[in-house]
Amino acid sequence: MTSIMNYLLNCGLFLLPITAWNLIFAGKLPRLYSPEVFERAVPPFILSGENFFRFIVFSLTFFMPLRIETQIQKIGFWLYAAGTIIYFTAWLLQIYFPQSGWSLSAFGFLAPAYTPLLWLIGIGLVGSTLYFASPYRSWMYIVLSIIFVGFHFSHTAIVYLKNS
Repeated sequence: MTSIMNYLLNCGLFLLPITAWNLIFAGKLPRLYSPEVFERAVPPFILSGENFFRFIVFSLTFFMPLRIETQIQKIGFWLYAAGTIIYFTAWLLQIYFPQSGWSLSAFGFLAPAYTPLLWLIGIGLVGSTLYFASPYRSWMYIVLSIIFVGFHFSHTAIVYLKNS
């Protein structure tokens, strides 16, 4: 039973609050974030890259043991926590103040696209190893996360520029 628990306690658990948040609140975001607008007229290269790297980055978390023992892992946990709060706040500002200067600005509109980098870097710092022997290092996950966020940011920027 202990060995099963070791595998269940993985960094994929960090995705649970993010996924729940997205499922609960995505429908409350302004119209420009709706699937019919958000997916329209974005080059296939951007969509494919975003989806490919999202799959890699999110899947990899399930192979990363959740241990918060080292100083770097503790920093990673706090970066994840702070990044998640900032990410949620970016969404709430869009939901409750869609016509504010912040929400209509590029910086505000793009916030839900760039703030995930904080919690993803946090996950990368916590997930310093994999369950199996490999040359994996945290920086590899962080680089993949940066690429994913780059595609996600580009996607959101295209939507913003076409609709502002």
